[in-house]
Amino acid sequence: MGVSDLLIGLNPDINKRKNVIRMIKANNGYCISQPGKSQDTKCHCKRFKETGECLCGLFLTLQVVEVEH
Repeated sequence: MGVSDLLIGLNPDINKRKNVIRMIKANNGYCISQPGKSQDTKCHCKRFKETGECLCGLFLTLQVVEVEH
């Protein structure tokens, strides 16, 4: 399964989403859940792009499953 097999959306918890966005902005656009500041930790971070896993919780992913009828 690759990232292309995932549906990606914003966290539905509006308060969490607003807080995370505020903290990312205060951190100059870098992930608040990873150490250091580099292109790899700029939101959307490298980890998220490669795995679909968002450590700060701003984005959620769902795996797409094909069902045979």
